[in-house]
Amino acid sequence: MDTKLLYIDTIGCQMNVYDSEQFAKGLRPMGYTLTSSLDTANLVIVNTCSIREKAQQKAFSFLGRLATLKRKKPDLIIGVGGCVAQQEGSRILERMPHLDFVFGTYAVGRLPKIVKEIELKRRSFVDIDNSGGIDGLEPIAVVPSAEDNQSPTRFVTIMRGCDNHCTYCVVPHVRGREVSRNPANILREIRNLVKSGVREITLLGQNVNSFGKKEGSCSFPELLFQIHDIEDLLRIRFTTSHPKDLSRNLIDAFSGLNKLCKHIHLPVQSGSNLILRRMNRKYTREEYLEKVDRLHSICPDIAISTDIILGFPGETSEDFDKTLDLINKVEYDNLFAFKYSDRPYALATGYPGKVSELVKKERLEAVLDLGKEYAAKKNRSLVGSTELILVEGFSKKQRKSVSGRKINDRQWSGRTSTNKIVNFTKGRGFYSNDVISKGQMIRVQIDKASVHSLSGTVVEGGEKVSVSTKQRVFPPELVEA
Repeated sequence: MDTKLLYIDTIGCQMNVYDSEQFAKGLRPMGYTLTSSLDTANLVIVNTCSIREKAQQKAFSFLGRLATLKRKKPDLIIGVGGCVAQQEGSRILERMPHLDFVFGTYAVGRLPKIVKEIELKRRSFVDIDNSGGIDGLEPIAVVPSAEDNQSPTRFVTIMRGCDNHCTYCVVPHVRGREVSRNPANILREIRNLVKSGVREITLLGQNVNSFGKKEGSCSFPELLFQIHDIEDLLRIRFTTSHPKDLSRNLIDAFSGLNKLCKHIHLPVQSGSNLILRRMNRKYTREEYLEKVDRLHSICPDIAISTDIILGFPGETSEDFDKTLDLINKVEYDNLFAFKYSDRPYALATGYPGKVSELVKKERLEAVLDLGKEYAAKKNRSLVGSTELILVEGFSKKQRKSVSGRKINDRQWSGRTSTNKIVNFTKGRGFYSNDVISKGQMIRVQIDKASVHSLSGTVVEGGEKVSVSTKQRVFPPELVEA
């Protein structure tokens, strides 16, 4: 079979990253191998995001530039998938006739058939059928290859869709209603990943807290309990948690499961109850802060990150001040802030009281500046401490020039349990035969801190650290509270 080169451009969330991995797996039996060179590719797939206007514009901009490449290489196959594809369908082909096919979020498993159709008949193809149901959730099963083992950390999608219908959000329209995977299939996928060298997994879902409720299967804390027992898996993360569904059992898991990382992403979106109601978030700022307090009481060193939307329709300066006040109360380890933008099908698109772009920009900058202050403060507090790090590979700076550097000067990178990036070197106490490898757990002394990362050295005499699978106080039978 002739080798063909596949280039994938992934825009948006971690779920899109997971889906892109499925694209590559599904097309591998057809002879496609991933490439980082756009110019040499035989097949280009753009995996799009429509959650914000900027992400959608980025996708169309890249797709537009591909027209030049198509003229140079008429046999090049170009496809577009993801949320924009599901949202726009055949309109994308009308707008950009140089594209060959469009496939939606439900068609991941059908991608090989679509590409085969293009190869044989060279005609445009659109597949945004959303009737695939739960079948489209299961990962594509293929024989493992070197492409599957490039990182000790991987994403695992455990559910898709959303039933919350926040008024600013397009997810229910492009990802569908909420549906959870079979827990046995999730466990099987994770075990296979661990066998291939993965040591940390991040569970993905629009709202992982509601996992299994519609299907009557195990709850999310129960799923974490089962994943925790997988041998050789060292760390578990998850995202995203909807505050309204954050249960006491899930909060308690942070003190009960050794492998569960001490970090939670808990999007608040606004500090104003009026805006939260207009967003249809179904919790108040008081309820949110109560859950934050419980998280800190159960796990004092837990790191909390959040999402915030600025300039939602009707947001006054008083509403904005309440958001700043909430940030000051929580002191987030990290925050992601965005200007509100109207999205197709989202209810808030028709809301009155639109906030000007200038005001949104000013509020965004204020929130980002405040977020940086607290991120820097939290990072500085770790200077002098010794942190347990999962080695993910060379740091970005190191990857640019590995050759010619002394073994003890080589800079590696990993993350703390609290999701802070740490760049580190071996230090003087290590010799060339002291091997550091991806997937290893080591202890690093933190020497310096910046807003976005930490730096340090491996503790002298450091060794591979194992993580106990033994649970602390955490009941085997859980009932959601």
